Amino acid sequence: MVGKENQNENENQKQVAEDLNTSFEKLMMVGNPCSGGKVKVKAGVITDWKDIPMELLLQIVSRVDDQTVIMASGVCRGWRDAICLGLTRLSLSWCTKNMNNLVLSLASNFTKLQTLILRQDKPQLEDNAVETIANFCHDLQILDLSKSFKLSDNSLYALAHGCQNLTHLNISGCSAFSDTALEYLASFCRKLKVLNLCGCVKPASDRALQAIGRYCNQLQSLNLGWCENVSDAGVMCLAYGCPDLRTLDLCGCVLITDDSVIALANRCAHLRSLGLYYCQNITDRAMYSLAHSRVRNKPAMWESVKARNDEDGLRTLNISQCTALTPSAVQAVCDTFPSLHTCSGRHSLIISGCLNLTSVHCACAVQAHRTPSVLPPSAH
Repeated sequence: MVGKENQNENENQKQVAEDLNTSFEKLMMVGNPCSGGKVKVKAGVITDWKDIPMELLLQIVSRVDDQTVIMASGVCRGWRDAICLGLTRLSLSWCTKNMNNLVLSLASNFTKLQTLILRQDKPQLEDNAVETIANFCHDLQILDLSKSFKLSDNSLYALAHGCQNLTHLNISGCSAFSDTALEYLASFCRKLKVLNLCGCVKPASDRALQAIGRYCNQLQSLNLGWCENVSDAGVMCLAYGCPDLRTLDLCGCVLITDDSVIALANRCAHLRSLGLYYCQNITDRAMYSLAHSRVRNKPAMWESVKARNDEDGLRTLNISQCTALTPSAVQAVCDTFPSLHTCSGRHSLIISGCLNLTSVHCACAVQAHRTPSVLPPSAH
């Protein structure tokens, strides 16, 4: 009986979803609302555009793509008001032309947005669009402005004043910003947990990182890939100011040395992913510091077993092209953190380009090598 009831419940849920999609198609296809067109639905429950319950409309738009949501918001005033009040996530990355004008026309209505994705293949956004977002979308928590090459410091200043609840910000590839503007943003947006500055060579300076370390103490993930002006001074400020840092990508930050890694090992007990690709000043001293951090940060004996499982500590380490490292130092790190793997299909210790490290193996790879192969019995 229970199995039959579950089956009936699943069928009912499936039917509801189909009915909502069917209703939406009918609502979108029937007539022009401006000319008084009616919505004809069987059983006569909904007979006019304004009769659609807000809850039903929001369920419908939650099942369609963002482009259709924008179209639906223009059907009539009732639909627009309902969608604008209920919609919290929107992506305009599908818009390959006139994204700037679209943002300008929508931002003042979609004031309840918490997530806004404006990723672009070709730069379209300009400062006036971001300023409009900052003026109206004060609840925004997640914002993706990656590859917005046309934006200037004015955009960061506007976000600093209008979107202080930001927790996730992606401005990767936005090379026109200055470190002064990024420093200003950090001083106001203190709830940031995830920040992507990949390729932001100009704004991602030690001065900006010092501000991030001073103000953004909740930061958990930072991408500084190919920010070649970053040095130990900036990274050490991060390590001391952001103790909850879990993911840090320093790939291509050619100025950093062992001092940066040692500071991270000593101060960031929750570090799970570290990218050091092409950081050729890194030596064995940094690796041994990471290995020893496992002992220093080991939970107390009275803490739960769950808190002391193999998932603690580094799970991903990229030391590709770090040619100064020796096998013994890297093997010490691999032995210390069981989640680091060199075995096929599970590469989380990435050592490409380091020919002298080919002897480094994770525990499961060693175990597999030691397990004798089972040979079939010989035929007589």
